[in-house]
Amino acid sequence: ETVAEGKLIHETSYPYRAASFEEIEIEGSKIDFYDPGNKVIHEIKKSDKMEHGHIAQIKYYLYLFRKNGIEATGLLEYPRLRKTLPVVLEEPEIPEVEALIADTDKVINQENCPPRLAKKTFCRSCSYFEFCWTEEQ
Repeated sequence: ETVAEGKLIHETSYPYRAASFEEIEIEGSKIDFYDPGNKVIHEIKKSDKMEHGHIAQIKYYLYLFRKNGIEATGLLEYPRLRKTLPVVLEEPEIPEVEALIADTDKVINQENCPPRLAKKTFCRSCSYFEFCWTEEQ
């Protein structure tokens, strides 16, 4: 439901883009919109607050693009807030992104699931809620 809601906000907040830009996939990651003329990755957030995780996500996308030979910038868009936030990936930040990728790979490749953290209020609105908080766990 959360993913569907995000998709609806994505489609209705910027309807003029649907004809110009397309959602693209790169190395398993889906990017809301990419403007190839201006080399800008657009990431639309349904949230009513700006978060560090959003910046990390778009920096990861910028890292993937760079790794594939495309220099781009990013733009986080918050339709509910009517705000945008430009994001760039600076050279000194690349090792930090790579370390986050390595940490994520360690968790994914563990034989057993990592221990659950205490349920947080933001968990309810997360697209991955059902992966962490299913009834079976």
